[in-house]
Amino acid sequence: MSPLRIRLMAKWPVALSALLLLGGCAANLSELQEWMEQQRREVKPSVQPLVAPKKFLPEPYAAQVGVEPFSPQKLSVAVKQENNQLSSLLAAEMGRRREPLEAFPLDSMAMVGSLTRQARRYALLRVDNLLHQVKAGDYLGQNFGRITQITETDITLREVVQDAAGEWVERTSTLQLQETGR
Repeated sequence: MSPLRIRLMAKWPVALSALLLLGGCAANLSELQEWMEQQRREVKPSVQPLVAPKKFLPEPYAAQVGVEPFSPQKLSVAVKQENNQLSSLLAAEMGRRREPLEAFPLDSMAMVGSLTRQARRYALLRVDNLLHQVKAGDYLGQNFGRITQITETDITLREVVQDAAGEWVERTSTLQLQETGR
């Protein structure tokens, strides 16, 4: 016998048993259909009736006679309050002439040295690769920073900044001596 015929003969019993199993399922098909019909007759769906929608009663707009929240009148009141809120700290800073080092943020400055001349201490700052000599009382940084003290290792300054609530407060900052490998 040829190998093809042997393979076909080996598959024949499997196909015959599958056919017999399917035939057994078909015999119980009428029993299954009867059970389905019985379930359809016995089980009744329960659907709750829809609730009628509530009647809409319009409410009159009572705030129409009040001040509109975005009116120029209300905004000008808010601006006046903000201007009145500017403390004396900021008022004094706004009235003076700005110094050149106030155009740069503090993080762009590096203290590279200090010196004492005629009993007065000076600090050397590197800003944009240029050296600047500063003393106590000079201003630097973008937050109205005024130098209060210079030591051999750092510069202490007082800044005027807004806190989270929008109030103007003083803050102390320091610039420390940057030791470079040059």
